[in-house]
Amino acid sequence: MALTDLWVRKLAPKNERFEVLDTNGLYVRVLPSGKKSWIYRYQFDGRPRRMTLGAYPGISLAMAREKHTAAMMDVQRGIDPGAALQAKKAKRKAMPTFKDLLDEIWEMELKHKKSGTQTKQLLKKDVLPVWGNRKVIDVKRRDIVILLDRIGDRAPIVRNRVQGALSRLFNFAAERGVIDDSPCTRIRKIPEKGRTRFLNDEEIKLLWEALDLENKDIDIYRVSKLALKLILLTGQRPGEVTGMTWAEIDGDFWNIPGERMKNNIPHRVPLNPMAMDIIEQARIYSNCDYVFRSSHKPGVAISRHSLSRAMSRHWSEIGLKERFTPHDLRRTLRTRLADLKVDDVVAEKILGHKLQGVWGIYNRHPYDVEKRQALGLWERRLQEIVGMADKFDNVIKFAR
Repeated sequence: MALTDLWVRKLAPKNERFEVLDTNGLYVRVLPSGKKSWIYRYQFDGRPRRMTLGAYPGISLAMAREKHTAAMMDVQRGIDPGAALQAKKAKRKAMPTFKDLLDEIWEMELKHKKSGTQTKQLLKKDVLPVWGNRKVIDVKRRDIVILLDRIGDRAPIVRNRVQGALSRLFNFAAERGVIDDSPCTRIRKIPEKGRTRFLNDEEIKLLWEALDLENKDIDIYRVSKLALKLILLTGQRPGEVTGMTWAEIDGDFWNIPGERMKNNIPHRVPLNPMAMDIIEQARIYSNCDYVFRSSHKPGVAISRHSLSRAMSRHWSEIGLKERFTPHDLRRTLRTRLADLKVDDVVAEKILGHKLQGVWGIYNRHPYDVEKRQALGLWERRLQEIVGMADKFDNVIKFAR
């Protein structure tokens, strides 16, 4: 007699498991624990086979019969439904999770890029806690939009950075055959306004006083103070300054290798008296390959994030009315070079920017002399601002 839903619901467990037949090899199995599941028993290639169709009541009697009918049709077509189901489960289990994909792109791509560590940390912080064990194939565009909206409510700029990282990650997944197409397409970024913050004379003076090594009122690690000063003096990126090694210093030049530059092009920075003085002060605290040594990790450089944290904590205490970042010091130098009528090409070369168009192709002049003169003008102006014009013998010799 065929089962009814009421009959299945009232089946009581016994000391041992037992099965009750519905029709054509469809059984309901009852365990001593009371758990019930649907079983299909059939013959394939002359051998008895069995497959589980699901647990009751999640799979109702009607649903079990649908699955059972489909399985019987497979048998008639010469397909072993149980083996096909196991293969499907195995394939599903082998599909990479989001964490697996992040590990794979790290090994294949990110660890070979300067920004790779930053990208990985971004995804580990904002995405991995949400999707870590989720199958990549299950992440849909709607999931990404919801995640980005949550991040955007907290930090719009970070939201865009996460979107960019996810876009590359899912493109990588498509390239590797994990998914057919990226779900990151047709998602708009939030419009960003470029930063315009730079320090005026009064703010520079306040900052310089705060970065004095003898100033105990501003509790910033001394090496961090020196690194911040060097950013303002040379206009180099915070990460380039914090990663400076003694091997990169050649007399009064600082040779930054291409792998440490954003554009992968080696960069040569003249070091004038104030910059050289700061580097010599840093030597007191350095007992490793790095000029600016970490305060808590032996043999490691300070991080650019430590400089950002220092400014985030102390900008108001310094006496400034508006927040600023270490990168704003780079913008300050570039703005001041314009004030000093330094040629734009020279100023851009100081920052390590690549000349655009045919200039970048045909103009191979190193501009070492011009860069030193321009940075010398800035050092003299900085001395005037902070009230130390007589401390350095900084006569600027112009090329004829």
